[in-house]
Amino acid sequence: MALSLPDIRTLFDNFGSLAYSGEPVTQLEHALQSAALAEQEGADASLVAASFLHDLGHLLNLQGETPSARGIDDLHQYFALPFLRPLFSDAVLDPIRLHVDAKRCLCAVDPEYFGKLSADSVRSLALQGGAFSDDEATAFLAREHAEAALRLRRWDDRAKVVGMPTPSLDHYMTLLERVTLQ
Repeated sequence: MALSLPDIRTLFDNFGSLAYSGEPVTQLEHALQSAALAEQEGADASLVAASFLHDLGHLLNLQGETPSARGIDDLHQYFALPFLRPLFSDAVLDPIRLHVDAKRCLCAVDPEYFGKLSADSVRSLALQGGAFSDDEATAFLAREHAEAALRLRRWDDRAKVVGMPTPSLDHYMTLLERVTLQ
């Protein structure tokens, strides 16, 4: 079943107020902050859309508060893709799919990265397979959209700030409309 843009809006309206897995922001605040950081750093519209939608799988596959604390990897990076594929190109979908692997890669290639992860990101990293080996990181970096996924990951990590001003949900719904497949 494909989602429509009104369906995406309804998901955020109905579940956006849920806590974002052990972080001090809601699911909606996290999505808005991720997209706002992408816009501030000059990302193209497809990557801003990916940044906004990267955790939509959490809203489609509700696992309760902080599933990682209960040993659950909800595979959210994959869960939303079948629902979004009819609407968006790979330039939107691939960074979403790759953003967890981007965290695993950054842990392998950036010696300071792991120390900046939140407690929940550290827990989920272990469930997601841990840091990549050197060979896995090299293979990841050669993938199409890997650079976009790394950028999205860094915004994702920073999008957990209480009270951070962002554009509205309406702003990003309009952006999604602009990047949908016609």
